Amino acid sequence: MMPSLKELSKEKEPLSGGHRLCAGCGASIVARQVLLAAPKPLVVTCATGCLEVATTIFPYTAWEMPWMHSAFENSAATCSGIESAYQSLKKQGTLPVDTKVNFIAFGGDGGTYDIGLQSLSGAMERGHRMLYVCYNNQAYMNTGIQRSSATPKGGFTTTSPVGKVNPGKEQSRKDLTAIVVAHNIPYVAQAVAGDWRDLTTKVQKALSKDGPSFINILTPCRLGWGYAPELTLQIGRLAAETCFWPLYEVEEGVYKLTSKPKEKKPIIELLKLQSRFKHLFKKGNEALLAEIQEDVDKKWKKLLSLCDNRAETK
Repeated sequence: MMPSLKELSKEKEPLSGGHRLCAGCGASIVARQVLLAAPKPLVVTCATGCLEVATTIFPYTAWEMPWMHSAFENSAATCSGIESAYQSLKKQGTLPVDTKVNFIAFGGDGGTYDIGLQSLSGAMERGHRMLYVCYNNQAYMNTGIQRSSATPKGGFTTTSPVGKVNPGKEQSRKDLTAIVVAHNIPYVAQAVAGDWRDLTTKVQKALSKDGPSFINILTPCRLGWGYAPELTLQIGRLAAETCFWPLYEVEEGVYKLTSKPKEKKPIIELLKLQSRFKHLFKKGNEALLAEIQEDVDKKWKKLLSLCDNRAETK
């Protein structure tokens, strides 16, 4: 079931060159890997965000497949509507009953955690056979790097500025993956840009289900996170190795780690590479750094108990 690089290299390029995404953009890497791994034919919807605006500069498109954008909040609703029409056409005999089209909805964290949460929840609850992919860069990057509910505690954004009063965002990020798990759908997972094998395997597993599935992919943003473009994949892997963003799946309600660090790295190794956290390393913020590490440790311990330590150690 697991796709090899050789197999993926034979697939038609799903996202053509010439789009306007930044050099080193994690979103373009995630989109390519998801689409390369997905069985064809595909229909894709996309919420407003970096991935949408930079790949569809009118009158051009970089998407080499049927693709639809409607609005910021309703990538899931649009995808579920198309999937319903497809099922209806099969029942009416307009399409062959043995036709199998896969449906994928993309949304950033703003269009998923916040603005699009209701349409995502509705689509998951109704049971549409579709995969929702959240490319999670932890802020509204397309409109000026404003905080979202996915922004981690202590992170700098233009609406959670760092100064004498506030040390960046004051609240912890929302656990959207857990919220989707609560919908009791067949497949939910977390992945990162930087571990292609883990990601593509999860995409194929998600699309094999006869129902809704969801993958929350931590997607580094070199502009909003503040790092050199060539570090995108390294930072993604560090997020998993520090357990800031554990790699796991929940299949038919059963939790499983898909990668367990051989040696869990301290969170400062991830934070020090990003300018959005540079203020945390100034004198006086030691307690906040310790608090962030404590929070990571607490959540990791809880996840281990849910997974019953089932994992492959890397």
